[in-house]
Amino acid sequence: MGEGLIAPKNKSYDVVIVGGAMLGSAVAWFLSDNPDFDGSILVVERDPTYEFTSTVHTNSCMRQQFSNEINVRISQFAAEFVKNFREFMGNDERVPDVPLHSYGYMYLADNEAFAQVLRENQKLQAACGAGTKFMTRDEIKRDYPFYQLDDIVGANHNLVDEGYFEGSTLFDWWKRSAREQGAEYIANEVVGMAKNPAGTRVESVTLKSGDVIACGSVVNASGPRAVLTSRMAGIEIPVEPRKRYTFIFSAEQPLDRDLPLTIDPSGVHMRSDGTYYLAGCPPDDDPAVDYDDFVQDFSIWEEKAWPVIATRVPQFEAIKLINSWAGHYAYNTLDQNAILGPHSEVENFIFVNGFSGHGFQQSPAMGRGTSEWITYGEYRSLDLTPFHYDRIAQNRPFLEKAVI
Repeated sequence: MGEGLIAPKNKSYDVVIVGGAMLGSAVAWFLSDNPDFDGSILVVERDPTYEFTSTVHTNSCMRQQFSNEINVRISQFAAEFVKNFREFMGNDERVPDVPLHSYGYMYLADNEAFAQVLRENQKLQAACGAGTKFMTRDEIKRDYPFYQLDDIVGANHNLVDEGYFEGSTLFDWWKRSAREQGAEYIANEVVGMAKNPAGTRVESVTLKSGDVIACGSVVNASGPRAVLTSRMAGIEIPVEPRKRYTFIFSAEQPLDRDLPLTIDPSGVHMRSDGTYYLAGCPPDDDPAVDYDDFVQDFSIWEEKAWPVIATRVPQFEAIKLINSWAGHYAYNTLDQNAILGPHSEVENFIFVNGFSGHGFQQSPAMGRGTSEWITYGEYRSLDLTPFHYDRIAQNRPFLEKAVI
């Protein structure tokens, strides 16, 4: 057996989850916590330090500001889950409260066409019970006088259950609790899969340690590496690693109130982050990158992020970069939305992939829904079928206008 690899205790499991980071652990916990599921769970994680996972590089943001009702509902459940975390975790006294910092998103529009899209989105969000308000430039200036708004015609803003949360706490407790409830986590790697003669089921997975494990279902929770896992079952999916940059900075003159997560028309976003501020953006040239490429390009800070930050908030002309990192989005090139549920032919191959930066806020609903699908063969909470694989096979995008 290879160095550091751990063999599974058994030769057969009802569910094998490939990837034990946020989404894999969400599935493991919701399954192990479901009283109607009495099967065995194996979680195979290639990097038990999680050092290079999207989970560790996340900014833990949460918003209801989507253009599609199901995406709004998914985030509303996330807010409910975070605010009642201990209760969802069985009122375990060890489980801490998880803060939800509701600074809101400030989605700025610099032209009337986009402002109209925001107005339409606001109507849908309000119909779902979200607290989104459309604000005129004067209203933004009244509530947040630090913005420079000469080019802005309006914005959407929501101060209810929208902002950021301590997602790492959910992740840690999902892992711990899933183990306590019987899920087995091993440091190993799935390197192959064998299907039945008809090609309709994955019968076993082969691990890097050489172990061959029979399985009832396989869950692909491999983050940016999702297609490497699906190819073992002969399946292509449009998910690739895209690099995203995060910057932590301090201000010589801090603002006198919280900075909402501000989405500038340039694509740069920024928000309060404790005593500091956080900013991020995609590169202008945004290709797929190597799975192990986390090299930072500091010109993005100097030439893109900082100039926008200082222009939008003149008080941020004097700021100091404290920390920065590059992480990977599991980027769905078809429509930047999740790929979920079973494959249309390999019926026991289950997707939890392609979240394109929405994975943390969507993990409670997706973990719950995947648990329901595996246990009952249907969704019993939110209908997540719009995210199913069949749209990938049909090249039928699931349209979401509010992708950041």
